[in-house]
Amino acid sequence: MKFPQPIVLASRSPRRRQLLQEAGFRVHVLPPRVDDGKLTPQGQTPQQWVLDMALLKALDVVKQVSSDKQLEAATVLAADTVCVHQGEILGQPTDAAHAQAMLSALRDSVHRTISGVCLVRLADGERMLFVDEAEVYIGKLSDAEIREYVESGQWQGKAGGYNLAERIDAGWPIRCKGDPTTVMGLPMQRLGSLLNGAGSDER
Repeated sequence: MKFPQPIVLASRSPRRRQLLQEAGFRVHVLPPRVDDGKLTPQGQTPQQWVLDMALLKALDVVKQVSSDKQLEAATVLAADTVCVHQGEILGQPTDAAHAQAMLSALRDSVHRTISGVCLVRLADGERMLFVDEAEVYIGKLSDAEIREYVESGQWQGKAGGYNLAERIDAGWPIRCKGDPTTVMGLPMQRLGSLLNGAGSDER
């Protein structure tokens, strides 16, 4: 199944835009009118939750571009990412205190990061959804290290309160098993082949 360019990215995330552009895709950013901070899982598994959120965001952006002739042959791409630690779904921290608590819980332990993706081909409404998961270990961090990081504000807008590549570059004791870009919000190993017309992750 072919999903043509340009990609209409239904996200405010500069990291998702960067990942797509670095892979050579033409990207048009149009954030969804969905405040996922006000929504909570209602008995869904983490996998179903990220798929539901990705679909909700994608369909909102499809409505926004429905009358845009310049984008009628484009593909809408939406994604949602959460962390799962000891059975608890962790999205983006709501404030600095929440980020401090979240990172304190994640240190010296393993958690899963789950990203759900929705692609919608605007020409005919054909859509595809898939989930990808990675496992992340964050080593021992002191309260002072976490506090300094939280005070920098870099936790904002990030599932689990951190960005994998940034924290590796900063020297945090952090390891990833799986696709690192899944942890960064957009699983490019699977997505790249789908956008190039290969693969069949249909749902």
